Amino acid sequence: MTYNEIPELFLTIDEHGFIFKDDIKVSNPEMGFSILENLFLLENNSIGSKWDENNYIIEAFESPLIAQSVSKTIDGDLHLQFHYDYSLILPLKNFPLFLDEWDRIHGENKNKVPFTLSRQAQEEFFDLLDGFSDDNFEWNGEKYDFHQYWEEHEFLNGAEWWNQVYETEENPRWNLASPSETLKDMLPRLKLPKSNILVLGCGDGHDAALFAQNGHLVTAIDISPHAIERAKKLHSEYKQITWLQADLFHLPQELRGKFDFIYEYTCFCAIAPKRRNELVQIWSQYLHEQGQLMGTFFCMPKRFGPPFGATEWELRKRLEKKFQFLFWGRWRKSLPRRQGRELFVLAKLK
Repeated sequence: MTYNEIPELFLTIDEHGFIFKDDIKVSNPEMGFSILENLFLLENNSIGSKWDENNYIIEAFESPLIAQSVSKTIDGDLHLQFHYDYSLILPLKNFPLFLDEWDRIHGENKNKVPFTLSRQAQEEFFDLLDGFSDDNFEWNGEKYDFHQYWEEHEFLNGAEWWNQVYETEENPRWNLASPSETLKDMLPRLKLPKSNILVLGCGDGHDAALFAQNGHLVTAIDISPHAIERAKKLHSEYKQITWLQADLFHLPQELRGKFDFIYEYTCFCAIAPKRRNELVQIWSQYLHEQGQLMGTFFCMPKRFGPPFGATEWELRKRLEKKFQFLFWGRWRKSLPRRQGRELFVLAKLK
């Protein structure tokens, strides 16, 4: 399915694996079964499904498939049971299991659609094992490794790779050549007073420029010197923007506690996922005590990157200790290549 064929209808799946249509829980077992059976990945890494000749975008809070129970088949395969009488049988030699940093077990079906074991299902899984350690487990007499959830890329920790992209690509693939759709829509509606705003991973600076155009003072930071130079040339008319080349994990100390808002877009998804908690810590340190985080996050099943995917479950887990949520909602007016995967969050520092 191409970008021009992205569905216009939406279904949501909550963190327990129940399906909702127009905010009403789906109770029709035939409909629920069909939706889970027909899950597939869209070209833009969103998730789709079909029911009654209609195509839908699936907005899943966690994985779209949440296993409610686990058993072992006569042949020694893994049998996963979901809501709506849907089930999967997976031979573990062909379907690896992944362990995330919260020690939760994940996997993928034959269509690369992710599943997660519920707490009960995970307990049942461990009860069925012949043995296990932090790195592997023994199932039906065979030993298997737990795979790490994220594919790591050390090149993301420095400026060299990002510089190379800006040097070789006139229009880097993440660049929209305009401010983000969520920011264009929400900024006029929020009616912010004149604020001091930090934009991390600013790239060509279109979001920073929109804030400046609306009267705000902006500090825009990127690790790539080439990105900063491009942004300065593109938006030279906005003198209220301070452009700074810096590693976001080593920001100037004098900026701590200075900002009313931090704006996040395509930065969280670009860094190595193992550093996401560090980024949340930086957000909390560089906001003043009543500061707010405004961000659009990519919720999509993508274990490699950049951009790396995320789930609403993960984002809530990482943010809830430092932030109180003021608005949390999926965005349904995105560009086709990002439709179905954008989550807009507004949160204030606790």
